[in-house]
Amino acid sequence: MKKAVRNLSSLFISACMLFTACSSGNSLTGTGADIPEFEIQQRELPESEGLSFVKKLKLGWNLGNTLDANKRTSEESASETAWGAPMTTEEMIKAIKNAGFNTLRLPVTWHTHMDENYKITEYWMGRVKEVVDYAYNNGMYVILNIHHDTDIKYYYPSYDTLDNTKKYSKEVWTQICETFKDYDERLIFESINEPRLIGTSNEWWVDTNSDLGKEVIDCIMQVNQEFVDIVRASGGNNDKRYLMAPSYCASPAFACADSFSLPDDPADRIIASVHAYEPYDFALSDKMEASKFDPERMGRLIDKVMDGLYDKFTSKGIPVVIGEFGSRNKNENTESRIAHAGYYVASARAAGISCVWWDNNAFTGNGELFGLYNRSEMDWTYPDIALALIKNCE
Repeated sequence: MKKAVRNLSSLFISACMLFTACSSGNSLTGTGADIPEFEIQQRELPESEGLSFVKKLKLGWNLGNTLDANKRTSEESASETAWGAPMTTEEMIKAIKNAGFNTLRLPVTWHTHMDENYKITEYWMGRVKEVVDYAYNNGMYVILNIHHDTDIKYYYPSYDTLDNTKKYSKEVWTQICETFKDYDERLIFESINEPRLIGTSNEWWVDTNSDLGKEVIDCIMQVNQEFVDIVRASGGNNDKRYLMAPSYCASPAFACADSFSLPDDPADRIIASVHAYEPYDFALSDKMEASKFDPERMGRLIDKVMDGLYDKFTSKGIPVVIGEFGSRNKNENTESRIAHAGYYVASARAAGISCVWWDNNAFTGNGELFGLYNRSEMDWTYPDIALALIKNCE
């Protein structure tokens, strides 16, 4: 069934009343900018426990460039701030929750906090648990993963390194499972962030019909399956916890490839994990000329991603979470980013998919400026983008 979109252009240019999210204790208010609301016809979805669960995640937010910073520091605690973000506090996470975000994705790099036998330090596991608890104890869902450990020494999807990759994944997840085994289903484990041949010409793209393409996807599927088996055998509530599994570089294209399949799970609680910065020119590339929102073109490109995920997964009752998406600031093209954010989450939700904005706390310079909430100032730099996300995610 094709989506029906109500007059995109007029929605974009029409004046909207200042929108304040209706969640209890919400302090997020906009600047008075137009917040478009997109009405997209809901796809036909089967009855599915997994789809119902993912719907409850609603809208998510990434604590990016923080516990995932992979810089080794003389003081272990200093790694959290090594990429420019301040130490995370419970007040920060409460502000995210009170704004209307229901899920925290917590990217974590582990290899810089362990010994040669992959034993994670007591400090680091304790700090990760502390930040998980900031969200979990405030009623949020939490996605916890292995993040910047994609390296030939740790996790690398090739046959030559597969044994060590499996060993690394097993050691890390065994320790995580023990620490969090008593947490309920609001804590979700994600196998790995963007598994890929890092540092090679095939890092972000590989021909799935080639020998190399078949190899990397097979390796990822093998490690995904072992991840599921490790978690399910680890005791406590891990036997029924929802688990997220990606394909190559977490791309929707590779998730939808015929050669990729999700792992078998006796609990039937696997979520397809994808990242989609779409359209690429607008959302992620450094092309400053691609800074204007084009509702017709952009809508088609976003819908194309959702079409593929719907056809392979959600139409069959298999849940999907887009764990990273967003649009980088390009010379304060905020009006276009507002419209993009609103349309993106509306299109995803119509296909039964929940999304998590990538917030790397970056606001200045020429890099990937995805920050919405300034953690140093404890304030929303782009409240209208957050409001567009919240308004269109139901």
